[in-house]
Amino acid sequence: MRYFTEDHEWIEVDGQIGTVGITDYAQGQLGDIVFVDVPADGRSLGKGDEAAVVESVKAASDVYSPVSGTVLEGNTALADQPDLVNSDAEGEGWFFRLTLSDEAELESLMDEAAYEAFVAKL
Repeated sequence: MRYFTEDHEWIEVDGQIGTVGITDYAQGQLGDIVFVDVPADGRSLGKGDEAAVVESVKAASDVYSPVSGTVLEGNTALADQPDLVNSDAEGEGWFFRLTLSDEAELESLMDEAAYEAFVAKL
């Protein structure tokens, strides 16, 4: 199942593991991405904590953790290929994976239909 935040992060949940990235809408707003800083393995994150940084030719933006958990891995491919976020934001351009510490936090996130309706109003 995939969930979305109002800050344009997505999280795809498989059991207790969540994979997090930014949405295609977000990467489109940022433009050409030139640098991504992902969180360190083992870092503990609370819901809404700054987890990563993405820099484009236009701006630098924080990426927030949609849920609480412990980082399992950052996407090391982004160090050499930050443009993966532009070409495949909701696939190979993921930012980090974490172990969820409170599945109930997912209930406050949007599903895909709700996110699409949210973006349509922007």
